[in-house]
Amino acid sequence: MRYYPIQLDIRGRNCLVVGGGGVGTRKATSLLSCSARVTVVSPEASKELRSLAARGALTLIQRAYDPADLQGMFLVIGATDDEELNRRIRADAERLNLLCNIADRPEKCNFILPAVVQRGDLVITVSTSGQSPALSKKLRQDLQAQFGNEYALLLDLLGAIRKRLLAEAHAPEEHKPIFERLVHSDLLTWIRESRRHDIDRLLAEVLGDGWRAEDLLAKDP
Repeated sequence: MRYYPIQLDIRGRNCLVVGGGGVGTRKATSLLSCSARVTVVSPEASKELRSLAARGALTLIQRAYDPADLQGMFLVIGATDDEELNRRIRADAERLNLLCNIADRPEKCNFILPAVVQRGDLVITVSTSGQSPALSKKLRQDLQAQFGNEYALLLDLLGAIRKRLLAEAHAPEEHKPIFERLVHSDLLTWIRESRRHDIDRLLAEVLGDGWRAEDLLAKDP
């Protein structure tokens, strides 16, 4: 296996995107969705990037790339159609031991980006190791059809149950049979069909009285 699959926490990390066109815009917004601190360097920038910069969501520097732009960065993405510039970005990043991705050029990257399906905190990724983006897209579309928003609600519920159990000082090893029973029940179907009575009945059977989905999923004011 060539690539080591990980989920990378980039919250608050400095990330650089070189390129302000459509690809650069998509890369920048994806990084922002993960709460990264994003800087975009490009002589030209899309309307969306300019708007994000005006709101303070990211830093936009409208000029040509300079190697000094990499200082203090955790990760860099090259999103230009200039092969020579992409080569320079990669070489500069390698010298600084930075994570570097060149869009649509897996041979120039030390990490590649998978196709992603997200349902709340459930994140499903698909990679063909750079061999076939078309197949990655097809598999992502298949997974999008298979995994609906009910999975996000299921995960929220399971996470809330786990949090409450831990707060009540339950030993973690005691949790496994509880969650095995929940995930192998009809809970997902009942969430999809909004069958609240059946959900609460199951929670009472597995966890005891006083466990209700509405209470578990209530957001703090």
